[in-house]
Amino acid sequence: MTPPLAPAGWSRWLVPPAALSVHLSIGQAYAWSVFKPALESALDLSGTASALPFQLGIVMLGLSAAFGGTLVERNGPRWAMTVALCCFSSGFLLAALGAATEQYWLIVFGYGFVGGIGLGIGYISPVSTLIKWFPDRPGMATGIAIMGFGGGALIASPWSAQMLESFGADSKGIALAFLVHGLVYAVFMSLGVLLVRVPRPDDRPRKAPDAIRPAGALISTAQVSARSAVRTPQFWCLWVVLCMNVTAGIGILEKAAPMITDFFARTDTPVSVSAAAGFVALLSAANMAGRIGWSSTSDLIGRKNVYRVYLGVGAVMYLLIARFGDSSKPLFVICALVILSFYGGGFATIPAYLKDLFGTYQVGAIHGRLLTAWSTAGVLGPLIVNRVADSQEEAGKSGSGLYGLSFTIMIGLLVVGFVANELVRPVHPRHHVPAPNAPKEEADDQLADEQQHDARDQAA
Repeated sequence: MTPPLAPAGWSRWLVPPAALSVHLSIGQAYAWSVFKPALESALDLSGTASALPFQLGIVMLGLSAAFGGTLVERNGPRWAMTVALCCFSSGFLLAALGAATEQYWLIVFGYGFVGGIGLGIGYISPVSTLIKWFPDRPGMATGIAIMGFGGGALIASPWSAQMLESFGADSKGIALAFLVHGLVYAVFMSLGVLLVRVPRPDDRPRKAPDAIRPAGALISTAQVSARSAVRTPQFWCLWVVLCMNVTAGIGILEKAAPMITDFFARTDTPVSVSAAAGFVALLSAANMAGRIGWSSTSDLIGRKNVYRVYLGVGAVMYLLIARFGDSSKPLFVICALVILSFYGGGFATIPAYLKDLFGTYQVGAIHGRLLTAWSTAGVLGPLIVNRVADSQEEAGKSGSGLYGLSFTIMIGLLVVGFVANELVRPVHPRHHVPAPNAPKEEADDQLADEQQHDARDQAA
């Protein structure tokens, strides 16, 4: 499944559409909520049970990205996209069988477990290839692809709703909708499989001299393996940074509609159900726009600086909502949109940040391991907001009072992420992979240095 090398004259701008064909497809995961009411009615499920396929899918996304990242690097993007296609589409087909036979466990297994593997492998499949094609603008390149994951729901939500309306919201109609999803996404993702190319080693685009940052910046010309990267403090600092940023974004995204309704329930201008749905759509648009906008900005101001914006300004936005959000609807909406743009931007910028620190050697595998922070945040964010809101309601509070404590917690988490970002430094040379043309003595010295470091770690 090794992808063909790009022929002479091949345009690198054909690679982002290949990545988008995969990410727009797997981005359907964000539209799972469209199926929840139909499943609850047809199969007599609780709200918690109907969310299980999505939750398992996100968990499997992080785990498959972490454990499959090295295979993606070894076998290339065409292999990874093919695996993602097979798993994601098969997940829908299994879910269709489960809905047709009213066996909910099969829907959970198909969409959540099998489809979740497709989510993880598909998410990281184009990362290293895009960075190799766009060494001068890695943030923009990865932002274009990862924007697709954020925007996939904008296509899938109305499409899925229309199918349920046409086929019916009973078990047979749900099964048919799942079947159509599986077949159509298989065709659409196959475009990426056929289109993707990798650059020849001697034909890879080079940075222009004036595009190279000063030596003191956090951009390394050395390479670090995935095995060595997870032993560095830089990796774990970025793990904390991503986890805190995603937790803060999910804090609003997961409970957006009821949150804005609660904030203005006792005012002269309460928020209607349709207006709350429109607010959710705006948040999705901000999430998608932030993925390309902020990641492209990071190419200009640097990755560390843009995460200072995500985490520092994000904390200020949460503070403004907590203090003045219930008195001004425009302020609440604007602050929430900014936070969600940072949420999307954080996802899109992290591959370029990893490339700056660890090089392109196994950046896809390193990115996969880092995505376990997403799995953690996917549990942590909703847990904080919902548990605190429930406890505040039991204490007799209502409206914006349900969220004050959780917003304070989010501010604290963003400050933790800000500090972790400040602690990021260039990777120590002992973790570098020797260059292919390095003298044998130099390679032996680096290997001995790493072995001594490992021995000290084990002794400690």
